[in-house]
Amino acid sequence: MRLGLEAIDAVCERLGRPERRIPSVLVGGTNGKGSTAATLSALAAAAGVRVGLYTSPHLIDVTERIRVDEADIAPQDLDSALAAVFSAADEPPELPLTYFEALTAAAFVAFAERRLDLAILEVGLGGRFDATNIAPARLAVVTSIGLDHTAELGPTVQRIASEKAGIFRARRPALCRAEDVEARARLAGAALAAGAVWHDAAEELRVEVEEISLDGTRFRLTTPLRAAALWTPLAGAHQAWNAALAVRSAELLAEDEPRLGRASDAAEGLARVRWPGRLEGRGAGGRLVLLDGCHNPDGAQALARFLTASGLGGRCHLVFGAMADKDIESIAARLFPVAASVHLASAASPRAAGGEELVRRVAAFAPGATSSAGAAAALERALALPGSDPIIVAGSLYLVGEARAWLLAKERGTA
Repeated sequence: MRLGLEAIDAVCERLGRPERRIPSVLVGGTNGKGSTAATLSALAAAAGVRVGLYTSPHLIDVTERIRVDEADIAPQDLDSALAAVFSAADEPPELPLTYFEALTAAAFVAFAERRLDLAILEVGLGGRFDATNIAPARLAVVTSIGLDHTAELGPTVQRIASEKAGIFRARRPALCRAEDVEARARLAGAALAAGAVWHDAAEELRVEVEEISLDGTRFRLTTPLRAAALWTPLAGAHQAWNAALAVRSAELLAEDEPRLGRASDAAEGLARVRWPGRLEGRGAGGRLVLLDGCHNPDGAQALARFLTASGLGGRCHLVFGAMADKDIESIAARLFPVAASVHLASAASPRAAGGEELVRRVAAFAPGATSSAGAAAALERALALPGSDPIIVAGSLYLVGEARAWLLAKERGTA
């Protein structure tokens, strides 16, 4: 990890500035940025806009990070884009790129080569120094502010808000949602200082959740331009708000891209959303298995609320793992009380908390819990429990990705 724009800026200069060749949107936030970006991409596609989507991390295959017209990039096309990036970086003086910088530059190249109408870029970390931030975005979206990545972004929501506000652009809209009053004030102040046009979601949007189920979320949305009953296949009250932010983003972009202003496309676009690993339901051994990458305390709270509201609280078996730098104790405090049993698993990542560390750090919330090496072993233990109560794999997206790959292999009969 390296926060800073020097390397990505230099390599994009050598590449002929691909990030400037098509209009872009930057979507940042502590939680919800990926869901909002994916939803906005689906809305754009439904409106006939040729759209690119760049997100991170991937769950199984790196090609998931770059979508063109809602389809993951083909491996050979990603190879071609990366070859161009590496060739530019290898010119003297050599530019050492991080993994994220190389993929970000490759996304710029892939989108520019295809002459897309719009690129939607999920900010990786923070905003001000994230590699995506060299794009001259026509719209900046901040979906939420919470405590995560505090070592890099700061220990308070105000400091984190300041970092995320680094994606704001002069004379361009900044659409933001922050439940914390001080974080919202910091975002508003940063928008004023940057000369951005401030749009407060709390003032402009009204979201009334009508039904939450494993199949998705029904809600009523009121914006400055419309009132509609809508449905998203993404489950949870928080996903209604993410969908609302995407709809409002499309409205704000319609000044430059009128096709995005058609209200008739909103329902169709929302129904198309594809965002795996976020309360995604799969099956194994006659049980429902849910996958959710709630990797920080706010995400864990949202998942706990969903489980309680859907009637799964208290009877689902939890498979949990997290990166060592996360606030594991706070996540456990919010999530573990709604689980019937807890099974720990260390993800296959050098950043993951190992088995012994997980057991130690969650001991106050899951006494006696033991850890397995990897999602597959923990899932097999949970599936061996008597009964047919559902299982949820939660925490790190790396762990969710492992579990998803194993479940897909089981479905194909190759596991």
